[in-house]
Amino acid sequence: MQISEQRSSMLHGILLMALFACAAFYIGDMDFVKSLSLSPMIVGIILGMLYANSLRNHLPETWTPGIAFCSKRILRLGIILYGFRLTFQDITAVGLPAVCIDAIVVTATILIGIGVGRLLKMDRGIALLASVGSAICGAAAILGTESAIKVKPYKTAVAVATVVIFGTLAMFVYPMLYKAGVFELTPGEMGIFTGSTVHEVAHVVGAGNAMGKEVSDSAIIVKMIRVMMLVPVLLVISWDVARQARRHPENDEMGRGKIQIPWFALLFLAVICFNSLNLLPEGVVSFINTLCTFLLTMAMTALGAETSIEKFKKAGAKPFALAAILFVWLIGAGYLMAKYLVPLF
Repeated sequence: MQISEQRSSMLHGILLMALFACAAFYIGDMDFVKSLSLSPMIVGIILGMLYANSLRNHLPETWTPGIAFCSKRILRLGIILYGFRLTFQDITAVGLPAVCIDAIVVTATILIGIGVGRLLKMDRGIALLASVGSAICGAAAILGTESAIKVKPYKTAVAVATVVIFGTLAMFVYPMLYKAGVFELTPGEMGIFTGSTVHEVAHVVGAGNAMGKEVSDSAIIVKMIRVMMLVPVLLVISWDVARQARRHPENDEMGRGKIQIPWFALLFLAVICFNSLNLLPEGVVSFINTLCTFLLTMAMTALGAETSIEKFKKAGAKPFALAAILFVWLIGAGYLMAKYLVPLF
């Protein structure tokens, strides 16, 4: 009987997150929200944070396991299904320059972020999450990394907040500077620049559409290649977390001394391989992508539900300072690479 009650309580928490996800989809479909290119995932974490700072204390604590289930198991399933958005044909569509620049941007951004985080004496979990989010694909990359290093939910929410703010800013800044002639790039070069440096996929779509179809098409493909790089990054992070844990077992908050292989990342890669074969009808893939977004929205809402204002205050201003530094780096280095490196290929 007790096991049955526990399952019922967990189901209540899961259904609550599903309800929030439905609300996030409804809000995300509003014209104002669409104009900001805010995905249901971002709306979901905002709703979760509102819940954490209002109704959370008035609902049964037995619902908490269901919320935790969404922030862990549902999250990993969503990341795996995210692979249906990508194919290896995308790589051949933009060529070697885009792949090289993506690789440089991802590697350098993560290393710079970790280094700046140490200089700022930041919590290393938040620094790593914010760095990976800036380097790869915003909230989705942060969620994947969170599953690999296992930090407290509020740290994930703080990191997501940083990339949302600067990703949204980039969505408006890039078209403005491009149209003003500050970015002296061809449409193809601008597409590579945008896709390799803007945080969220939704923000790349928003910025690209504002600059024209030629820019948008290449920007989205370059961004998708950048998303694929999440797999090797997670493998390296898992190895490094295990190494750090063995050296400093007393500070083993981020993992264990044994390498934790992120199997969901390997399944994510396997899904990309399968999707590249084009075996499923377009309608089925579209449904899977919608389901993926819904699951990730549930996970984001669950993470937001663990994040109170007090925890944001505890994190302080340093995560946002780090994100600002990485934002400036992405613009400056990305522009120089698009202008001077791409023509060399």
